[in-house]
Amino acid sequence: MRTVFLCLMICMFSSAAFAQRTIYLTFDDGPLEGTSNILDVIQTQNVPATMFMVGLHADASSERAALVTKARSIPFITVGNHSYTHANNHYRLFYSSVEELLADLARANTSLGLTGNPIHARLPGRNVFRLPDLSSDDLSIGKPEDRREEPDFEFVAASGYFLYGWDHEWVHENSGKPVQTVDHLLSEIDHLFGFGKLARPNKLILLMHDEMFQDTFNGAGNLKALITGLKARGYTFGRIKDYDAG
Repeated sequence: MRTVFLCLMICMFSSAAFAQRTIYLTFDDGPLEGTSNILDVIQTQNVPATMFMVGLHADASSERAALVTKARSIPFITVGNHSYTHANNHYRLFYSSVEELLADLARANTSLGLTGNPIHARLPGRNVFRLPDLSSDDLSIGKPEDRREEPDFEFVAASGYFLYGWDHEWVHENSGKPVQTVDHLLSEIDHLFGFGKLARPNKLILLMHDEMFQDTFNGAGNLKALITGLKARGYTFGRIKDYDAG
């Protein structure tokens, strides 16, 4: 009887501890070919997600603009700012002027229909956090490059933006094919929580990219399998506004 009681207590403690572990699903670069599949899976699985979108992509066609409208209409999806130009993939130049950076973000706000204060944003190509009680820079940026860029992320944040980096990435090849299998990714996530290597305790922001999900069968299937696997492990899913609360 004592053994059974101890087992129950251990199970209850483990379940309670696991329930504290929250995943924040984030998708960059839309609206693109994968956006519709992402929206369909997120709605079917009924989990919150954040889509950091690019203004230039939204302005590319009426179909792309309609995807932004659809995303914004879904209550548990947050549309965030991922710049207008995505730095034209020339990051050093993009981050050499904070005024031009802010102008680019403001233009994206207009294209994406984002208003209010703060705007949830992720900077292109930079794993940077600027939140009221969390500030960190991209550790992969070396000092010489940092000096060339001279970004003023505090000024960007003070201009009305909450800036989000990420804890882990579902990496993809140029073709959009994911590098890690779903099972491998789930194992990586377990280890990150186990070793506490997160920007905030028991909260993991997962970075994914739109192009990973453009294939209806494999792309959407992988995303569904990931969410199903996370649910089976007992993880909860959070809205990005709740991450702000610490």
